[in-house]
Amino acid sequence: MLSPTMPPRLPALCLLILATPLGAEEPAPLDFNLYMQGRYVFERNCIVCHGPRGDGNGELSPTLKPRPRSFREGMFKFRTTPLGMLPTDDDLRRTIRGGLSGTAMGMFTQLSDEEVSAVITYVKSFSRRWRKAENYAPQVTLPPTPAWFKEDGARQTHVVAGAKLFAVNCATCHGDKADGKGPAAVALKDIWGHPAAPSDLRQPHLRCGDAPGDLLRVLATGLNGTAMVSFDQTLTEAQRWDIIAFLMSIRLPSGPVLGG
Repeated sequence: MLSPTMPPRLPALCLLILATPLGAEEPAPLDFNLYMQGRYVFERNCIVCHGPRGDGNGELSPTLKPRPRSFREGMFKFRTTPLGMLPTDDDLRRTIRGGLSGTAMGMFTQLSDEEVSAVITYVKSFSRRWRKAENYAPQVTLPPTPAWFKEDGARQTHVVAGAKLFAVNCATCHGDKADGKGPAAVALKDIWGHPAAPSDLRQPHLRCGDAPGDLLRVLATGLNGTAMVSFDQTLTEAQRWDIIAFLMSIRLPSGPVLGG
């Protein structure tokens, strides 16, 4: 049954244009049945953190750090689309399925594919940005990990180059040690007015993902709503891979290291 505290928003929903095929530049009409199923899924899995209005003010939100995402602005950090653009459905699906390390956003692996698609449709109803075609963009094409990444000797040269690039381009926020304690870190806030401390990039598990390609995606697309911009135009592909090689070289172990 649907929550009696949430009256249907049928007039507004008749105007919503939501579901978007991968790479499409135009919104597609709302599937109302999928929306209603998504509302059911949201109320039973998401509302306690994200709130009944999708504004991140759920019952548990005051106790959580970082605070749950507000969907009202239509700004999503983790995407394969250019900076400022809406994510694809697959981007949202990856976050729902994989969770976000270091946050209260867990892995919703118990949901069926249909339920995930449904809740994505419902989440889109919270922001008007999903109704406007200019907010959509195709995925950014990302190159594969270079062959030298798997060769210890060759990779070390790139690690040295990456450390220098990191010091110039990233250390102001992330710190010389990549621990998230750069001189600008304390003053950073996101568009929601919350403190936005830069990530400790040494951690074994990052919110964007753990693979080199996940780091490349963030360098290419940035993180919407934060001070983390896209370096697509300021760093070459080779320079971005060098920085990633450096970050992978200083990553902390994910568990206890047993002596030999």
